[in-house]
Amino acid sequence: MGLRWLGWAVVAAVALALPQVLPLYFTHLVLLTMIYGLSAMSLDLLAGYTGLTSFGHAAYFGAAAYTVGILTTQHRVPPALAFPAGVAAAAALAAVYGLLATRAVGVYFLIITLALGMGTWGLAYRWSSVTGGDNGLPGIPPLELGLPWSTSDPKHLYYLILVIFCLAAFLLYRLVRSPFGLSLRGIRESEGRMRMLGYNTWLHRYVAFVVAGTFAGLAGSLYAFYNRFVSPPDLHIAASAEAVLMVILGGAGTLFGPLVGAGIVVFLRNLVSAYTHRWMLILGVVFVLTVMYAPQGVAGGARALWARWRGRAVTPPVAGPGKEPVAER
Repeated sequence: MGLRWLGWAVVAAVALALPQVLPLYFTHLVLLTMIYGLSAMSLDLLAGYTGLTSFGHAAYFGAAAYTVGILTTQHRVPPALAFPAGVAAAAALAAVYGLLATRAVGVYFLIITLALGMGTWGLAYRWSSVTGGDNGLPGIPPLELGLPWSTSDPKHLYYLILVIFCLAAFLLYRLVRSPFGLSLRGIRESEGRMRMLGYNTWLHRYVAFVVAGTFAGLAGSLYAFYNRFVSPPDLHIAASAEAVLMVILGGAGTLFGPLVGAGIVVFLRNLVSAYTHRWMLILGVVFVLTVMYAPQGVAGGARALWARWRGRAVTPPVAGPGKEPVAER
């Protein structure tokens, strides 16, 4: 327990010091990592803990971003009100889509979420009078919440997003460690057995779906205020597939692993693409190597190594003649 708290203290100190020591460009990359990482962590609640892989998760991310953009640019709604409105819009969309998607499982769930996500992308692309169509919505104002400093400064925006990210990550952590989170793992492992024990498995899946969409909407609202621009590619299947890739790279079912996966994708996309247009090929190689040599993802592999180093995976010694078998502790 002491080492764990020490580790968290080191992580907190590093996170607070980053904007002061990093160049501005890398500060922006860390900002994007937190935003995309939060979206990937919300998807992990579905894919890693409930066993439902969604290929339409970008719909809630983009719906929140578009809600913020429409309210602030077309209706002059203050950012302090548009921010929660974006999250609420994503939650409402997830509540509707969840009624359609959570009745299915496996590949059928994947296909339904893919269709719903592409339908949302098509709406954003075709409804140009509201969404701007292919031109998107530029001119989104910064996230001003009445604080004594302006979030137009990237460093101030970094600390604001860091606080929001930490609060959201804490809520997700408490959720997956709660009895509800444990029941989601049970549904992932054996839904039939959980149903026999009296659990309403559909309701659990549905609530997890809505919660995941809500946190994806939180990330989308932050992205709109950070990027000051939102466009149809933010809802495309490529964005949903990228979120799935972040979860797999980081480690499904680890919660904070997708944050690591988001960092890998964001840094590869922005650093490698400066030297070659084939950065997706390099990302594909990283993905293949991860699946081959670290199927549990980066975080899952690191956790296994840590458990081995702590001696938790020690094989119990063989009992000799006349001796009782030694139980593993």
